[in-house]
Amino acid sequence: MKPDDRLKLAERVLRLEAEGILGLLPRLDARFLKAVDLLRDCRGRVIVTGMGKSGLVGRKVAATLASTGTPAYFLHPAEGVHGDVGMVARDDVVLAISNSGETDELLAILPQLKRLGVRLILLTGTPGSTLAKQSDVVLDVSVAEEACPMNLAPTSSTTATLALGDALAMVLLDLKGLSPEDYAALHPRGALGWRALFRVADLMHTGAAVPRVGEDAPMAEVIREMTEKRLGVTTVVDPAGRLVGIVTDGDLRRVHLRDVPILSLKARECMTRSPKVIGQDELAAKALQVLESFAITSLVIVDEARRPLGIIHMHDILRAKIV
Repeated sequence: MKPDDRLKLAERVLRLEAEGILGLLPRLDARFLKAVDLLRDCRGRVIVTGMGKSGLVGRKVAATLASTGTPAYFLHPAEGVHGDVGMVARDDVVLAISNSGETDELLAILPQLKRLGVRLILLTGTPGSTLAKQSDVVLDVSVAEEACPMNLAPTSSTTATLALGDALAMVLLDLKGLSPEDYAALHPRGALGWRALFRVADLMHTGAAVPRVGEDAPMAEVIREMTEKRLGVTTVVDPAGRLVGIVTDGDLRRVHLRDVPILSLKARECMTRSPKVIGQDELAAKALQVLESFAITSLVIVDEARRPLGIIHMHDILRAKIV
């Protein structure tokens, strides 16, 4: 196969899988909402099950549900018929995945699920299948064509199923009001959770460490304050202690280029007015986003009266491994 042909085949795979996902959009209807309601109201756990490639997709769906506030685990149906189905309780909801809807192992555990009276949601490419007829909710994840050149290997169908599983999980996340703190608690060693743990108040410089000068302070005092506090910036406040500006290393360079004796000036003549500020309860990750968006290195933290409470520097965030 020539290089161009390989690229064309790869493009075909991506296009068909994307079309498989987009084909689900018209099917987001009352059945999807009913599935969400069953999962939200589940008093037990969500048991996700499936064989082969469907099972691998199911493991991912179960992991996503569990990590976003919906208790879930994966049950291998082949193990289920040898006793593991005993893990299913009456208050659980089963989320089964079967493209054909005729998976022998799933059909084998179906009688026990029915005896327990658990509700069954099925993600399938065959809405008229045996499993579909025994399910409380059937979500159609059929695709027009697999991305496999032989139209055999599960490709477009597994991608579409995974996407719909993510859609269910994200709607549930929103309904349950999962907060960044909740997410962090579920990912205590994960980088995403780590980002959600730190707030500006945890990292900012406070008290005597905050550089501060009056707006009529001579530039010699400004430079001294910046040098001693070593943050590359100083806040400038009015007589009531309210923030009116900042002087940064960049401001000093710009004043120098004006060919004006810098020591003859006062803080208010050199400062940047209306500097970027942030609240102490904001996430440190948001502070980093603001710093990067405006290509600056420091943010001032102020109270309700715009009095400086602290300063957070980009280096503080990087040292905390927020990125």
